[in-house]
Amino acid sequence: MPELNFGELAERTGTNTPTIRYYEGIGLLPRPDRQEGNQRRYGDDAVKRLTFIRRCRDCGFSIEQVRTLTSLMQDRDRSCFEARDLAHGHLKEVQAKLKELRELEKNIASFVESCNVAYGGGPAPYCIILEDVACVKSVAMAQGA
Repeated sequence: MPELNFGELAERTGTNTPTIRYYEGIGLLPRPDRQEGNQRRYGDDAVKRLTFIRRCRDCGFSIEQVRTLTSLMQDRDRSCFEARDLAHGHLKEVQAKLKELRELEKNIASFVESCNVAYGGGPAPYCIILEDVACVKSVAMAQGA
C-alpha cells in the first residue's frame, strides 16, 4: 500500500483529523516522520492501528484500556487472557449501565403513563410528571433508597 497523507489516513479509517492529532499527542498512534514538504506520511501499520483504536473506542473502551490493548498486540510474551480479562471487566461495566438505563426507562415510562391516565393535557403546573420528578419520594426511589 502506498503511503498516505494525513487527510487520506483520516478518510481511510473514518477518523477525523483532530482525533488523529489527539491520539498522536497522547502516544496511542506513533507520530510519523515528516517527508518532503514537511508532510506526514502514514503506512499500512498506521491504518491498522488507527482502525483498531477507533473500533475499541466505538466499543466504549477507555483510553487507558485502549492503551493496554494496543500494547498487548505488540507483545508476544503476554497472554491473550489479558485482553479477555480487560474485555470481561468492560462487559461488566456495560451490563451495569444497561441495568441503570432499564430502571430509568421504567421510571420515565411510568411518568408518561401516569400523565396519560391522570391529567391528559391539563395545565402544565399541575402535570403529574412535573410533580413526580420534583417529589422527594421519587428521588429517593430513583436512588434505590
